[in-house]
Amino acid sequence: MPSALDTPQGAAELAESLLPQLGNRWLHTQAVAARAQEAAAAVSEADQDLLVAAAWLHDIGYAPELRETGFHPLDGARHLETLGAPARLVRLVAHHSGAVYEAEQRGLSAELAVYEREDSPVLDALIFADMTTGPAGQSFDFDTRIDEILVRYEPGSEVHNAISKARPYLGAAVERTRGRLGVSS
Repeated sequence: MPSALDTPQGAAELAESLLPQLGNRWLHTQAVAARAQEAAAAVSEADQDLLVAAAWLHDIGYAPELRETGFHPLDGARHLETLGAPARLVRLVAHHSGAVYEAEQRGLSAELAVYEREDSPVLDALIFADMTTGPAGQSFDFDTRIDEILVRYEPGSEVHNAISKARPYLGAAVERTRGRLGVSS
């Protein structure tokens, strides 16, 4: 196991040990990490590696061997904790892309609340990277990505409901990151 999970190299190695068998999920993860690298200028220099590492690890909770609750942000964060990953990295994975909204739908709010959410440029940039990358690594604008999720998950499902409620929060994070990058809407 990689020892430096909060570095892009160590995070990529861990992700590569868990996700390639998941096909599109692996393609998505690689593209989110590349997008995070592109967006790294939106965060302080000291946080750039952390951002990219979190992007590599954001979906590891989908790995079948890590499934405990079936809620990938929580399962991924718990696994990282068992590996001794830095607490901030664990919290970013736990709260990526509005996880609090889906935790509420799944009745897992208390479990997720163990991991304090940071409202920061790093979390915003992680959301930006995830919410502008399609399920097979495509580059999407925010609205296309949200619409794709809403089509992929049936109305009334936990994910559909959560993304519908989270849309304003996620959109604001994407816009803040675009602003920090000096990119107009």
